[in-house]
Amino acid sequence: MTDKLHFSLVSPEKELFSGGVDSVTVPGSEGDFGVYPQHMPVMTTIRPGAISVMNDEVERRIYIRGGFADVTAEGLTILAEEAVELADIDPAKLAQDITDAKEDLSDAKGDDKKANAQEKLDYLQEISKAMSG
Repeated sequence: MTDKLHFSLVSPEKELFSGGVDSVTVPGSEGDFGVYPQHMPVMTTIRPGAISVMNDEVERRIYIRGGFADVTAEGLTILAEEAVELADIDPAKLAQDITDAKEDLSDAKGDDKKANAQEKLDYLQEISKAMSG
């Protein structure tokens, strides 16, 4: 049996994944990096984007929004501000949500409402980019 990397993905709501995998590609703040079994220790912030979890030649993509990645001798732990399984997202609904968010932004009155509408639009566009990447 080949070595596996112990990987844990945790968001404020729950632990989304914990188990052995072949590798994980992480969108680090200074660029994407791959983590494999016996990787050297590192801790870094992560930027919004998709992590790619490879296990037995099957890829699982999860959008994460901010947080930290900690690689130790025990494995990789990602503490994400938010995590969404990309396979669970309906592309047609996402496209409609982006259209609606653009309309909400153009209709927003006041700085606070415009800022909130822009934040929602940016978030949806980040997910869309992660799905196509």
